[in-house]
Order: sequence, then structure tokens, then C-alpha cells
Amino acid sequence: MNNPTFNYFFKLKHLLDSIDQHDFNAAVNLVGDAWKGGFQVITLGNGGSALTSLHYINDWNKSIFMQSGLPFYGRSLAENIGLVTSYANDISYQDIFVEQLKNILKPGDLVIAISGSGNSENVIRAVEYANSHHAITLGLCGFDGGRLKKCAKHVLWANVADMQLSEDIHAIFGHVVMQHLCEKI
Repeated sequence: MNNPTFNYFFKLKHLLDSIDQHDFNAAVNLVGDAWKGGFQVITLGNGGSALTSLHYINDWNKSIFMQSGLPFYGRSLAENIGLVTSYANDISYQDIFVEQLKNILKPGDLVIAISGSGNSENVIRAVEYANSHHAITLGLCGFDGGRLKKCAKHVLWANVADMQLSEDIHAIFGHVVMQHLCEKI
């Protein structure tokens, strides 16, 4: 008998076992270093990755501040639908994130770009802009990593050709960051 729960859990467990923990911990530490340094943590992504970017900021801004009393300067470029759609309409959808970065990015800020495929043009353009303006970039991707794996300064790669499993790893990353930073306080 086909058991979809068992099959999914089996694939997720195999993927979790294959993740490079050194890379995962390094990515977690990037967020902690940005927070301790007083830099912004700026997240972005499309579709489900946009929601993941919002989830990160929701958890990190609220919980880390409540636990420590120290501000966490986090924002998601997917949070203001009016701004996103005005840039998409007036300039191009490929520039919805880079146009926002032009207004807020400072050297040393951490830009976390999430793309399951690693090939979302608006994500790539944002990372390239951030790199050229002395920000730190972290790309979270799946599949073969796409262009994001090549252009982000730091990468957390879920080496799996499955969007949902890739998104699971990206969600887990956000929860590990929150727990790690709250435990360090």
C-alpha cells in the first residue's frame, strides 16, 4: 500500500541527513552576526519563498527582541504589496527587490534571498545589487542551486529536485536561527 506520509517523511529525513551542517551553521551565524552588529537583515523571495521571508522576519523581530530586549532590524521586501506592485507596474517585475534595496541598503547589511529554483530573475538582480553595494548575501536554494548558488556570497543549498522539500529546509533554517539566537541570550 502506498503511504504518502511515510514516503514524504522518508525523503525529508534523507534530505536532512544530507545537508552540510557546517554550511547550515555558517548561515545561522551570519544572521547572528548581523543582529549583534546592528545591521539590517533583509529577506526576499517569490511565491512560497516570499511567505518564508515574511515568516523569518515575523519570528526574528518579535521573538529575539522579546527575549533579549535588543532590537532586531529585520524586514522583508515581500511585505508591502503596494510597493511591490508599483515597482512591477512602473519599472518591471524583475526589479521589484532591487528598487527597494536602492532605498534602504547599507554596507554590511545581510540580504537573505530565497529561491527554490535559484533562478528567479528578481532575486538574482537583488543579490547582484547587494553584492556590488558591500552587503553580505545569503542565498537559500534547492534543485541544482541555479544562478543564486553562483552569485550569493554564502549559500544554504537543499540539493533536492523537489520544491516542497526545498521549502521545508528553508523553513527549518528560520526556526533554527530563532532558537539559536534566543538560546545565546
